[in-house]
Amino acid sequence: MASSQQGELFGHPRGLTYLFTTEMWERFSYYGMRALLVLYMVKYAFQPERAQEIIGFATLKAGLEALFGPLGVQPLSSQVYGLYTGLVYFTPILGGILADRWLGQRRTVVVGAALMALGHFMMAFEPLFLLALTVLILGNGAFKPNISTQVGSLYAPGDPRRDRAFSIFYVGINLGAFFSPLVCGTLGEVYGWHYGFGAAGVGMTIGLIVYLYAARTLPPDERSRALATGDTKPFGRDEWRAMGAIVLLALPVTFFWATYEQQGNTLALWADANTDRTINLLIWSGQIPVTWFQAFNPFMIFAFTPFVLMLWRAQAARGTEPTSVAKMAYGCFGVTLANLVMFAAAAMAGDGKASWLWLLAYFVIITIGELYLSPTSLSLVTKVAPARAVSMMMGVWLATSFTGNFAAGYLGSFCSSMAKDSFFLMIAIIAGIAGLVILMFVRPLRPVLKS
Repeated sequence: MASSQQGELFGHPRGLTYLFTTEMWERFSYYGMRALLVLYMVKYAFQPERAQEIIGFATLKAGLEALFGPLGVQPLSSQVYGLYTGLVYFTPILGGILADRWLGQRRTVVVGAALMALGHFMMAFEPLFLLALTVLILGNGAFKPNISTQVGSLYAPGDPRRDRAFSIFYVGINLGAFFSPLVCGTLGEVYGWHYGFGAAGVGMTIGLIVYLYAARTLPPDERSRALATGDTKPFGRDEWRAMGAIVLLALPVTFFWATYEQQGNTLALWADANTDRTINLLIWSGQIPVTWFQAFNPFMIFAFTPFVLMLWRAQAARGTEPTSVAKMAYGCFGVTLANLVMFAAAAMAGDGKASWLWLLAYFVIITIGELYLSPTSLSLVTKVAPARAVSMMMGVWLATSFTGNFAAGYLGSFCSSMAKDSFFLMIAIIAGIAGLVILMFVRPLRPVLKS
């Protein structure tokens, strides 16, 4: 393998460092733009005096209103947010097929990164807003499944470092997601929306440069390996069972993302309108910017990851570590508990504003839930899926976020019409049901998933 020829760094193939860095900058660009997206639409772009200048706005609004009835600025913005973030996670199926059948993972990643950089720069031009979102959707579809599968390809089957590698890779994702609201969000709120969007484009360009430089350390494409070994026969019974198990498990995970993704949607609006953001420290006092709350979760990801891994290692030594599927169920229960915290915050605040500490508690709990579900599931797909279809199956798995984010937009549209405590209670119940369904799969899927 190319990675072994290049030696190791910190006990892992050098390619992991470059994939970590590339993904960090890609997530910087994605979350930097996402931190501004709903606020930009509600406060600026979708205001009546500006909205008609956006190419395709009238058609999009008419289509959404045909499905959901008349939409004000906030419900329309939530629907567009859900549609965008949903499609970002649907197109990876197409990107996976493109890589597995024609281009290979490397070329497809380059195409995706270039499209995303272009899309972010297009956001600086208001009439191109919806076209820019379309370009970003296509670019992410090409990029996302193929960067993740290359992490798994760095390791031989059965290598125990694979799970740890995905946890390290996930820290890279969230390192970029942590800094992006601070940089892009601050630029957008203080100096102008387009400065924030432009910074996201710069970040994606840096990621593309890093990936191109790293080519010599990356593993061969799975498609090239299959052609070299003549492994082009139809899928066998065990391979079909493994892919079927992944699809079956993906169904309830959809509802994890539908509830989890309220962070960038209704939680951002709650932080803006219903939170007392005043903070007094010895060296600084003032208001916490709304977009900074989007940095809480990624910061906690890389702060908490070492402790979660230590817990799992201790449990493994005692023979009590949960299976991968059980961990995913616990992740859903984390989202339930986090939204029960917000239910309590809304109930106690009434018509007033709740302390920002409630949001801090929310992010602590939901982050631990995410650590139990997201990197665990990525590693599981690379271990279980047939190697010659791994990018496609990673795309299928990421598509849980398509339906999840679309559902998140739909659920978010109720935020204006429901009492806030009732809204958070609804979200908590949905996540809890998803966790119970996943728990029901632990025993039946164990022989197939072997994890």
